Amino acid sequence: MGDFTTLMARDGHEFQAYLAAPEGRPRGAVVVLQEIFGVNRHIRAVTDSFAAEGYTAIAPALFDRILRGIELGYSGPEVDEGRGYMQQLKPEQTMKDVAAAVAVVRHSGRIATVGYCWGGALSYQAACELPIACAVVYYGNPRDTTKTPKCPVMYHFGSADKSIPLEQVERLKATNPQGVFYVYDGAGHGFNCDLRPSYDAAAAALARRRTLDFLASRLAGEKRTDADGEDEESD
Repeated sequence: MGDFTTLMARDGHEFQAYLAAPEGRPRGAVVVLQEIFGVNRHIRAVTDSFAAEGYTAIAPALFDRILRGIELGYSGPEVDEGRGYMQQLKPEQTMKDVAAAVAVVRHSGRIATVGYCWGGALSYQAACELPIACAVVYYGNPRDTTKTPKCPVMYHFGSADKSIPLEQVERLKATNPQGVFYVYDGAGHGFNCDLRPSYDAAAAALARRRTLDFLASRLAGEKRTDADGEDEESD
């Protein structure tokens, strides 16, 4: 559905982003923030799926500051490789690239960031620093929780995530008491990715439904049904 386009950050860095347009008038925009595996097949599919729901969706290639065209799988060596790229990036550089993606889709209406793992931490940072309407964090571990999100944030964690223990989730709740937190019993890290051994179809489906309801409320201003089956109106 989508295709790559070239963006420019405020510091002059040119990089690629996968952009997918919806059919008809957009309901808003979603900036999809990658894991440490680059804008790979899974992230492109996620981006396309948000476009299919009526949103302009874009996934900036955040590793382009290190090496262009990085697309990794999920083996042990690839995890190490992706982590190495991530560690070479400064948070302020990455946020400039996210800000550029936000600016490109601003014409579509209200904007959300939805991030996974490393991208989940970036989604939290975007909620603190960028002019977005809401953010979604999938099993993300924010580096700096001294900053407070300026918009509503929804969080998805797995109870069996060895990378982010439940004690850490509780600390994050204390940092962001206004956040909407969900913990999926028995789900591990990366439970949303159907290409990973940790994929949990039931948890992924429920998290997606909750995410789409959240986006509909915060971006499109639509009446939504929450996870308990009760109707809610947007603020």
